[in-house]
Amino acid sequence: MTASSRGRRAMQSIFSGSPNACSRCATGFTRVPARLYSATPMTSSETTSSEGTIPPPPSPTRAPSVYDVRSGLILTRPPLLTRKLHSFENAFFFYQKRLEERLNTPFITSIYFKPDTARQLDWNLKVNERKGTVAKDIGVYKGKGSTAWDDELKVGDDLSSQESVLNSLLKDAEARVSDDAEVIAPEDVVPVERPMERNTEADEKGDVKRLDRQLERTLYLVVKGKDGWGFPADVIAKDENLHETAKRVLDQAAGVNMNTWIVGRVPVAHVVKQPVQAADGSVTKRGQKTFFLKGRIMAGQADLKNNPFGYTDFKWLTREELEKELSPEYLSGVRNMMADR
Repeated sequence: MTASSRGRRAMQSIFSGSPNACSRCATGFTRVPARLYSATPMTSSETTSSEGTIPPPPSPTRAPSVYDVRSGLILTRPPLLTRKLHSFENAFFFYQKRLEERLNTPFITSIYFKPDTARQLDWNLKVNERKGTVAKDIGVYKGKGSTAWDDELKVGDDLSSQESVLNSLLKDAEARVSDDAEVIAPEDVVPVERPMERNTEADEKGDVKRLDRQLERTLYLVVKGKDGWGFPADVIAKDENLHETAKRVLDQAAGVNMNTWIVGRVPVAHVVKQPVQAADGSVTKRGQKTFFLKGRIMAGQADLKNNPFGYTDFKWLTREELEKELSPEYLSGVRNMMADR
């Protein structure tokens, strides 16, 4: 019998239900059922061998989880001011201003001011005090002179400091001529109100619960619970996803008197707390897997009154201040999502 003949006879035996498909190819099998296209699963009695019935594979069993899956929110207040410049940066930008003064075309007064007006008189008076320098905050400077290119300042020179530039701009903003084109006496000149300082009352008092502190840094809301300081979080309830739980936790923990915005639905950090086991291997305290989302506060303030999580206190802290309050294990899970400033 050739190989092709044996193959044809074997297929005929399979579809005809013959007990022996082929003396060589089907040794040991007593029956092969013709259920190739059936949607009904085979029973254990339909699959047999020479040694008896082959039992179905056991269904996999899942061990009970020893972790509580939680979701929380890292609520931040972004910087409200640009950072304070380094003395080298002040000197560099000051040099750039003087370079622009050298390369600009001459300032034509008649284009901007009508003749014999109060604004023209005020401009001429201030330019004369600056000895012809048009720019307001680069000091007495001859931009078209032969020594104009030798004007670099040393790092830390008071003339290029932010305070000196601010004073120059405030002095130029003072009205020196009245509306009826009369020069105002120096003692009658009304000074321009200075802008608010970078350090606020909250910075001076060390009040870590106010949002008007550390205006050039990012602040993070942390709450104090039974396990110490951390970000507000809770176990994910049934039919909730991560961002819904995070929003619920913030509303229940810190009140609804805050205008907040959850940046996205993807966690930015996670913290794992291992379960506690007894000597015999049994779990005495379940572990925790907490996933944190990121949010922003735009207005309002936290209020922990009557919160269901047992939080007793809150703070708005910078990154460096958080490192002193959070445990090392907790900090290692959230450190990488914190901004440099």
